Amino acid sequence: MTRRKLTEDEAALWRKVTESAERLQFERRRTAPHFAESRSKPDPAPRTPLQTFEIGTKSLSGAFGHDLLPGISERLEKSPVQMDRKAFGKLKRGRLVPEGRIDLHGMTLEQAQPALTGFILRAQAAGKRLVLVITGKGRTPREDGPIPMRRGAIKHQVPQWLSMPPVAGVVLQIVEAHQKHGGSGAYYVYLRKR
Repeated sequence: MTRRKLTEDEAALWRKVTESAERLQFERRRTAPHFAESRSKPDPAPRTPLQTFEIGTKSLSGAFGHDLLPGISERLEKSPVQMDRKAFGKLKRGRLVPEGRIDLHGMTLEQAQPALTGFILRAQAAGKRLVLVITGKGRTPREDGPIPMRRGAIKHQVPQWLSMPPVAGVVLQIVEAHQKHGGSGAYYVYLRKR
């Protein structure tokens, strides 16, 4: 169907209609009273007005934070201290000497977990209090794909493994090691007394 042009009489009539037309007030149809009670919605939260924006102005930096999981180091620092505070201070400064150590370099996740579990249980049975778990910092991924990959799979798994049975009852505190014992590539694991 094609549109045809209006004749002069039709155009004049249309102008008169549009000049005399008034906007109708739209009223919502209300639901029946017995439905209104059961469907009552809470008042919506008031919206914050948007700030005016002018071309050339800078955005507010840091106004909106990201809801991302903090790094493993930050999470361990925020964990509560379970051991003696004085010993904890010495531990953080690298003044306590580990009584045993395990190196998980070159292992897969499937090899590292049982090796770590056995080492922790043997160390606690031998009466050791402080052991060093060397994980390494991890490799940088070779290619940047669409999915971000975490650096250091074993490094991120060790604190989780130490918080699970059968070693959870044996471990008192997990702390990132001092620089002279490996820094962020190792953990101090403080064990409970036998």
